[in-house]
Parts: sequence; C-alpha cells; structure tokens
Amino acid sequence: MMLGGSDTTTVTLTWALCLLLNNQHTLKRAQEELDNHIGKERLVNESDIEKLVYIQAIIKETLRLQPVTPLLPPRESVEDCTVAGYHIPVGTRLIVNLWKLHRDPRVWIDPLEFRPERFLLEHKEVDVRGKHFELLPFGVGRRICPGITFGLRVSQLALASFLHEFEVENFVDKAVDMTGSFGTTNMKVTPLEVLLKPRLSPHFYA
Repeated sequence: MMLGGSDTTTVTLTWALCLLLNNQHTLKRAQEELDNHIGKERLVNESDIEKLVYIQAIIKETLRLQPVTPLLPPRESVEDCTVAGYHIPVGTRLIVNLWKLHRDPRVWIDPLEFRPERFLLEHKEVDVRGKHFELLPFGVGRRICPGITFGLRVSQLALASFLHEFEVENFVDKAVDMTGSFGTTNMKVTPLEVLLKPRLSPHFYA
C-alpha cells in the first residue's frame, strides 16, 4: 500500500510538471496565485490548500489528461444490463478505459488541451471522488482507491510548495516529451530534467 501510494503520487507530480513546462502561461498563473495568497515571507502550509483553487485545478486537469492508471481494475457485471445500447450479460468482465473517458469530446471542450481553468468555469462542480462519471482517476463505488484523500492532499501540497519555492525551466529548449509507458501505471518514458532557481529568501533553504 505504501509503494502504491507513493508511486502514484510521484507519477501525478511528474506529469503535472511536464504539462506546466509545456504551458508556461499556466505555470505563471499558478505562481501568481501562490504569491497572492502566501507571499514570499513564509512557506506553504497544508491549511493554505483550500485557498489555492488554481493549484487544485491543475491537479484535476493532470489527472484528467494523464490518469495514473489508464485502465481501471476489472469489474464483473452482477446482472444483465444494457449500457449505451450494448447488452452486457451477467458475469461479463468489464474494464473502464479512463484514458478515453477523460478525453471524450462529447464531454470535454478541447479535450486534448491542458486547461485547468475548465475546473473553475464550465466543469467547476466536477470532482475526482467518484461522484461524476466523466472524471474517475481514483475509480468509483465501494472499490474506489482507499488513498484518494491522502493522494490528493499530498499532490496539491507538494506541487504548491515546489512552485512556490522554485523557478522551474525545461533543461533543453524544446517541449517536454509527453510519451507515456504501456502498463498498469502511466509512467513517463523519458526522465524529466529541469533547471531550478530559488524564488524565496536563502534562509528558507537552510
């Protein structure tokens, strides 16, 4: 459980940084939010997360575009049913394709575009806790990921702290490679290499 929890959080944060580096205006807006609410005289606290709505939206949008598990674990139909016109007999093994679901153009405007603002505007009410079936990065129902609260909180706090404390730039003068691996976990194929520069006073890094 510890390995699964830390591994998935690492993957989420890696993809979030990749997306931010490829969308500099979003990165700048996130740091502006941090400067407005936190300033540069102290570090980010967990209690600050509720005010950092754009940081929360970045994590949501990252989980939409780059879900840690592109395919949910198999389920089994317990009774005959019909879904979108397809007859599903009892006992059928079902696998939900999150990658496709989260990029459905019938639900999401410009589905391939990284736009956290969508969760502050037209999809403001959409959450990741299994109540909205168009966004299910943690699954849904009784078998939803047990670490959802921990994972969300750690991801939001870690990203906020990192962006607050460091200026981050791509190591090379080109877009970050967004190639993911094939498997149960959506890992980035190539390592993410960045350049960091402190944003705060030196005593915060002692």
